[in-house]
Amino acid sequence: MDILKQISENLRGGNDKKVLEFTKLAIEQKIPPKDILDDGLIAGMDTVGKLFKAHEIFLPDVLLAAKAMYSGMDELKPILIREGIPTIGKVVIGTIQGDLHDIGKNLVGIMLKGAGFEVIDLGNDVSPEKFVERAKKENAKVIGMSALLTTTMQGMRKVIDLLNERGLSGEIKTIIGGAPVSEEFAREIGADAYGYDAASAVDRVKKLTREK
Repeated sequence: MDILKQISENLRGGNDKKVLEFTKLAIEQKIPPKDILDDGLIAGMDTVGKLFKAHEIFLPDVLLAAKAMYSGMDELKPILIREGIPTIGKVVIGTIQGDLHDIGKNLVGIMLKGAGFEVIDLGNDVSPEKFVERAKKENAKVIGMSALLTTTMQGMRKVIDLLNERGLSGEIKTIIGGAPVSEEFAREIGADAYGYDAASAVDRVKKLTREK
């Protein structure tokens, strides 16, 4: 089995020590860092995402795979930065103002990183102004908002209204998700996409960034 396949397979199995070992070996063997990223780490997380979507693996498995991915990424990142290899886009994520739940949002962040995005996680209880200002500052392509309470959902509308007011809605796309959120609500408030779970959120963000 070649080294990149070893990275991918061990990442899928959540073996962080092996992922680190094979990432180091790939770097020593002068395999291009973008190939290590795309065909090793991202390929492994892509498989994890598909298995999770199909309910063949569960949240603990995803978290182990993420830990393994980070072990390889920590080794690879200085080289990627040095060689100026870009990510596929920046995404700002956070839980909407008044809401302190972040498990779902954290999982989306893990899987977006695994798909090759640079993720700026603003945490929870994030104001509409902070979402918009940070996305503009970072030149992010997408804002991802999460809510677990029906009482905080309306804050998502405020973010979208603010983007419209500032003439940024064509430049910065929006995706929303969370237990009380629906496709219908996304349409109602003018969000660009709705993610019903972490795997679908990643698929929709990829689509939104291709549309730009």
